[in-house]
Amino acid sequence: MQVLYEEEGEVKVGTVLAQAPASFQVESPHGRRSKVKQGNVVLTFDSPSAAELLEQARRYAEGLDVDFLWQCSSGEFDFRALSRDYVGREPSPVEAAGVLLKLQSSPMYFYRRGKGRFQAAPAETLRLALASQEKKKRQQAQAEAWAQSLARFECPAEIAALKDELLYAPDRNKVETRAFEEACKQTGLGPARLFERCGLLGDTHAYHLNRFLHEFFPRGAGFPAHAVAVASDELPVADVGAFSLDEVGTTEIDDAFSVVRLDDGRVRVGIHIAAPALGIAPGSSLDTIARERLSTAYMPGRKYTMLPDDVVAAFSLDHGAAQPAVSLYFEAGADGLPLSTHSRVERVPIAANLRHAQYDVLNAAFEKGGGAGLEYEDELRELWRVALALEKRRGRPSTGTAILDYTFFVEDDRVRIVPRKRGSPLDKLVSELMILVNTSWGELLAERDVAAIYRVQSIGKVRLSVHPEAHEGLGVGCYAWMSSPLRRYVDLVNQWQLVASLQGRRPPFTRTSEGLLTALRAFEITYARYDEHQRAMETYWSLRWLLQESRDTVEGSVIRENLVRLDGVPMVIRVGALPELASGTRVRLAIRQVDLVERSLDVQFREVLPAGPPAAVEAGENPDEKA
Repeated sequence: MQVLYEEEGEVKVGTVLAQAPASFQVESPHGRRSKVKQGNVVLTFDSPSAAELLEQARRYAEGLDVDFLWQCSSGEFDFRALSRDYVGREPSPVEAAGVLLKLQSSPMYFYRRGKGRFQAAPAETLRLALASQEKKKRQQAQAEAWAQSLARFECPAEIAALKDELLYAPDRNKVETRAFEEACKQTGLGPARLFERCGLLGDTHAYHLNRFLHEFFPRGAGFPAHAVAVASDELPVADVGAFSLDEVGTTEIDDAFSVVRLDDGRVRVGIHIAAPALGIAPGSSLDTIARERLSTAYMPGRKYTMLPDDVVAAFSLDHGAAQPAVSLYFEAGADGLPLSTHSRVERVPIAANLRHAQYDVLNAAFEKGGGAGLEYEDELRELWRVALALEKRRGRPSTGTAILDYTFFVEDDRVRIVPRKRGSPLDKLVSELMILVNTSWGELLAERDVAAIYRVQSIGKVRLSVHPEAHEGLGVGCYAWMSSPLRRYVDLVNQWQLVASLQGRRPPFTRTSEGLLTALRAFEITYARYDEHQRAMETYWSLRWLLQESRDTVEGSVIRENLVRLDGVPMVIRVGALPELASGTRVRLAIRQVDLVERSLDVQFREVLPAGPPAAVEAGENPDEKA
């Protein structure tokens, strides 16, 4: 005896070897033996053989008209009864099995209601299902036609209209996306390269920049309507003339310094941090804007500020105004170290905004013990003396002396890349004073048990925490970002806490506040993504520079194995077929191809260069590096 049975929704056949009251011992046509419950058996037969029955039933099912079967059925029914009605007699095993296979393969027409039992779909439901199926067929045909056009590098208008979406955030439920991805598969090209071959990619810079804009500003990079930010006029005015030191073009001036010589020969140093917390309230429309952006995003030739321009202008420490600030004052001893510190919320007159382009000449002058005759030169020299003492006390360098930073200047589609060595006197004095202010205020809040967001480093890993833990890389017991409240949301949050504490008010956040913890988590993710985009755009403009300067070779230093750090641009690349060379070996590479779409550089090893000065190591973390 042979049996036709269902197992996990699949129709199977087999020869009965033994029978029990509730089951059969069955051998499949392939020789596999199994136990089949009697309730799963839908048909028994003697001939043909099990394998022949299934093959003949499949061929019979192919010739059946499913629509006619549906018209012949009503309500719930057994497949054998429908088979009997269809053939007009007792069906043969092949005919009955064929009808069963047809019913099972037509789920739009027939719903399964048990082993061998079905129910005809309602007419309206079937009509809608068939219409949907027909639509999918048309879409599939359209997708195939579009894919064929794209494979010929002819882009249909429907695909072109979705270019940005297909490049940055494809919706795989759309037929256009399926067609485009199929064309990419057929041609072996990536999305950007395929659009380029179709003549639609346009400017490569716009392509890379739009990826950033699409991710962070899908509704546009402009600011929504917001209230005017105004600080209280009742703040005391400091009796100092402060000055800032920034790159040319810096508009968010967060910090300034003052140096006052006292009668006893000592100096009083003031570190003044812009105070937008005095004009932006937690939960306000401006807070919402800052919380959404979380940080100013920088890239060559442009930036996207965390705060609107009018807010920045109201609180930036610009020359000629007495601006709201939180100030940290200390007297420097003979050794340059602070004797004690105290903090104030006040207005600080800004006497000058100094720029590195003019004042960087002091780096060599200070190191050689000379001068350049610039205004505020004596004050900067005194701050450098303090910075050296602070660095020595921490036992850690504020900046690596072998690290090179690169500043990009993009004008009229041309790029100028200016290397700048870290650890110079001016860089050091800014870094050390920022470390001091962030550490001092972090300790102050910790002592008063006021919640804050701290930057922690342990075992080489940097993270944010609401607990005042050590920053091993800086050699300090705790470190809270507070020096850039115009540019980083974490600093603004911490400044709210600090100002409230200094003014004797209840701080807006506790350590378990959802607002504080959400800001911490969101900032870490967003800040890292901003950094990735900045590095990507720096790589792009580095490649543009190589093309602009018509470079056919480039020099660099071997890091390890086939990794080479290039000179003049912030790039590390892999060099195929690079000989086994010691770390630090100077090499010259021939440029074979610069790919602006993929942001890649194809080079070939040419020769080993004579030993020269060690190449700058890759830029490491400097928590208070000024953008």
